Amino acid sequence: MDKQLDEQTQIELEAAAFRRLRDHLAKRTDVQNIDMMNLTGFCRNCLSRWYQEAANEKGIEMNKDEGREAFYGMPFAEWRDAHQTEASQDQQDAFKKSHNT
Repeated sequence: MDKQLDEQTQIELEAAAFRRLRDHLAKRTDVQNIDMMNLTGFCRNCLSRWYQEAANEKGIEMNKDEGREAFYGMPFAEWRDAHQTEASQDQQDAFKKSHNT
């Protein structure tokens, strides 16, 4: 990068990019987590876990469900019931292939 950013500016830009990704994924409920895992190796649950882990590293107690709610904007069970579909056999096969399981 040509421009040297101070640490606070870099943090703010990274946080803004994260929020934009989170908001984009919130609008794209047609994209299933398994599809994301098959294509990218991560999904919304991974992002929520990374958020939780970052909080824990800062000494903020946050469990998996709290991390998911912070990322999804609602309890995960509500999001799952409203937006998640049953994975097709093709999706499951692609997941196994991409994860060597």
